[in-house]
Amino acid sequence: MKLAMIGLGRMGANMARRLMRGGHEVVAFDLNQDSVKRLGEEGAATASSLGDAVAQLASPRVVWVMLPAGAPTERVVEALGELLGAGDVIIDGGNTYFKDDVRRARALAPKGIRYVDVGTSGGVWGIDRGYCLMVGGAPEAFALVQPILRTLAPGPGDIPRTPGRQEAQGGAQSTSEEGYLHCGPVGAGHFVKMVHNGIEYGLMQAYAEGFDILKNAAGERLPEEHRYALDLGEIAEVWRRGSVVGSWLLDLTAIALAESPELAGYSGFVQDSGEGRWTVMAAIEEAVPAEVLSSALYARFRSRHDHTFAEKVLSAMRHKFGGHLERPAGG
Repeated sequence: MKLAMIGLGRMGANMARRLMRGGHEVVAFDLNQDSVKRLGEEGAATASSLGDAVAQLASPRVVWVMLPAGAPTERVVEALGELLGAGDVIIDGGNTYFKDDVRRARALAPKGIRYVDVGTSGGVWGIDRGYCLMVGGAPEAFALVQPILRTLAPGPGDIPRTPGRQEAQGGAQSTSEEGYLHCGPVGAGHFVKMVHNGIEYGLMQAYAEGFDILKNAAGERLPEEHRYALDLGEIAEVWRRGSVVGSWLLDLTAIALAESPELAGYSGFVQDSGEGRWTVMAAIEEAVPAEVLSSALYARFRSRHDHTFAEKVLSAMRHKFGGHLERPAGG
């Protein structure tokens, strides 16, 4: 397929590269023309403006927007609404609030422009590992863009099938085993990704607090016979092998600790990018108790004041999976 990729940051540029590797034609556009030039040198068609990008596509035109949630995405979707026509598709692959998806789709519908929201997980590693994709939109729009999704997704890989799953589904096939899923109508993809990120906050906080306890096991406030000078890098490594708490987040923590046992390059300042807040808001609207996710969100607020080793662990994990650059130590 041929599509335009709007936004060539940490995620967008690598997604464009993965699509090109998979045989798709990509028209690349970003306000940073150096980023556009780099993709052009790697085989992408380049555009000097949104209009130029759209003009290079054939109907039905597909435009993937990979920009920060909020005003940047809003401006581009509004502009595309004036440039595209009936049957064309706008894909928002950023971390948009799902209620904004519903509003945008409603505004575009009279023009016949189809809107698809794709919650995208994979960070800076996705170019090789693939991206987990959670999709919202009309079934026909999903079907149209499915070749793109299939290329971006990791595929079945060497992950064993879930025991009993096929029998429970009566033998029905699902794209979930390939790493992408049509979750429901517009907004459903970003809703699922929002909760995914809320869970991510909780998992990261659990690891961070656990490693903080391990680090402080040598503290002078403890009786001498209860003090343990533990090698956190070695503990992370052994937990990666056969432990029930093994995960990719633990893998990334082990990498960070191997690079710097004291995590000296991290200040402990930890941002929240919106999804954690929205997940807690959804829990309130649904009257669902979410103590762990709420506490993890508040811990990030606290990190902007007094920093602990736990917050350095959180900061290290964010940097490792997503390339997020936190405030430097001493900054």
